[in-house]
Amino acid sequence: MTRHPAFGLALASFGALVLTPDAMFLRLSEMSGPQMLGWRGIFMGLSLTLIWVLTSRTRRADLALLTSGAGLAIVACQFFNSSFFALGIGAAPVAIVLFGVATTPIWAALLAWAFLGERTARATWITIGVVAMGIGIAVLGGEDMKGTPGAVLFGAFAGLAVALMLAANFVVLRARPALPIPLLIGLGALCAGVAGVTATGPAQMTDGNVWAIAITGCIILPVSFLSLSIASRYTAAANVSLLLLLETVLGPAWVWLALGEALTPRMLLGGGIVVVAIATYLLHARRQARRYRAKTT
Repeated sequence: MTRHPAFGLALASFGALVLTPDAMFLRLSEMSGPQMLGWRGIFMGLSLTLIWVLTSRTRRADLALLTSGAGLAIVACQFFNSSFFALGIGAAPVAIVLFGVATTPIWAALLAWAFLGERTARATWITIGVVAMGIGIAVLGGEDMKGTPGAVLFGAFAGLAVALMLAANFVVLRARPALPIPLLIGLGALCAGVAGVTATGPAQMTDGNVWAIAITGCIILPVSFLSLSIASRYTAAANVSLLLLLETVLGPAWVWLALGEALTPRMLLGGGIVVVAIATYLLHARRQARRYRAKTT
C-alpha cells in the first residue's frame, strides 16, 4: 500500500511528541534506575504483546520471524536501549546521558549507509548539525556536571549505547518491513523488565509512585515506539532519529509544568534552536514531497 511521501515524517513527529512527557512521569515516580527499568519494561512489554495478540492475523509467521537474525536483533536492541537509558538516568548526570542520546541521527545515517546503501541528504546532515548544537546548549545548560568521573563516564557510555541501539532498531525495521513490531519490541521490553525486577528485588518494587510508571509504560511508550518504528518503514532512519530528539528538548518543559523546575535561559535557547531547525526541515521535506508528486503525476 502506497503512502504520501510525508507520511513517515508525520508519524515519526507524532511518536516523538507523544514521548515528550516520559521524563516527567519518571521524575514523578520517585524510583531508582533498576526499579524504573523493571516497571517500564513489564508494562510496555505486556501492552505491546497484547496489541500483537489482538491485531496479528499471521501469528505463526510472526513467531517464525522472531527466531530470525533480524527478529532477535530488534529484541536485543529494545532490551539494551531500555536498560542503558534507565540505568544511565539513575546513576549519572542527566545532561551527559541526553547528550549521548542526541547522537542517534548520526548513528542512523551511518548504519543506513553501511547496510542499506542509503545516502543521507545534505539538508538532513545540516539539520542534524544544528540540532546537535541546540541540544548541547540545552542539556549542558540545564544542570552542572557534578558527579564522580566514573559516573560521568558511565553516563556518556549509556547515552551512546542508547543512541546506537535506537539507530540500529530503525535501520533493521526499514530493511525488514515484514517484522512484527509489537511482538519483537514487546519481548525486548519484557526481558528488560525482568532484569530490572531481578536487580531491584520484588520487595522494593512497590516503593515510589507506581501509577506514574504505569501511565508511561502502558500508554506513552507503546504508542510512541510503535509510531516511531512503523515510521522507519516509510522514511529514512536518520529522519526518524532526528525527530525523536524533540523529546530531549521538550521533555524538560513537562517537568517544569509538573514539578516547577525552572528552565534556564540556555535550555530555552537550545530548545528553541532544535524546534526551529526541525520545523524548517519538515517544511523543506513537505515541499520536496509536493515536487515529487507533481513530477510523478
